Amino acid sequence: MPDSTSVTRLLLVRHGATTATEEGRFSGSSGAELSEEGRHQAACLGERLSTLGLTAIYASPLSRALDTARIIGSQCRLEPVVRDGLREIAHGHWEGMKREDVERQFPDEYAAYDADPFTFAPRDGESGVEVLARALPVIREIVSAHPGGCVLAVSHKATLRLVLSSLLGFDARGYRERLDQSPACLNVVDFRGPVRARLMLFNDTSHYADVPRGGYGALSKLWDRP
Repeated sequence: MPDSTSVTRLLLVRHGATTATEEGRFSGSSGAELSEEGRHQAACLGERLSTLGLTAIYASPLSRALDTARIIGSQCRLEPVVRDGLREIAHGHWEGMKREDVERQFPDEYAAYDADPFTFAPRDGESGVEVLARALPVIREIVSAHPGGCVLAVSHKATLRLVLSSLLGFDARGYRERLDQSPACLNVVDFRGPVRARLMLFNDTSHYADVPRGGYGALSKLWDRP
């Protein structure tokens, strides 16, 4: 049984930058490799975390997340453990496309997604509800397996925003507009038991950036650059 009196610290990290990140493309379940910038970001984060005494590292199976975890793990002397539930939301037939192209080619579908990405999914894709159904049990498993420990999980932008929304009791229908996750950012969540969570740090990139990234480029009309 997990010890509800101890605090388990979970570090939630988004993978480093990719070419798709730079181009603002939907790259959920499709392949998108780390760019040189992304590898540098991951190395900076690994150096930052190397003295924390991490007990385990978990990662999405997608290469951009797994490579980020391996770069961090090389500095923390830990080998990442893959968990499929941490993978990114699947965008179906939008994969690899830019937002403006999706909006032009599939206007009705994009309008429904823009209004409620939590329950709507593009053809052959996933809704936010479906992502949480696979991701939250993994988070619970990780926290339960490491009572009193400090553990890292490397995942993806949409998946992390959905998980954080759920853990903190936010309305997940607005996750795309209200929460951002920069490449290789660090979030810290403390748990007393597997479900009682407190956010301690959010979207921090001070290991490689002197100032926070602007709230744009989020595949959202509201936050696109003017």
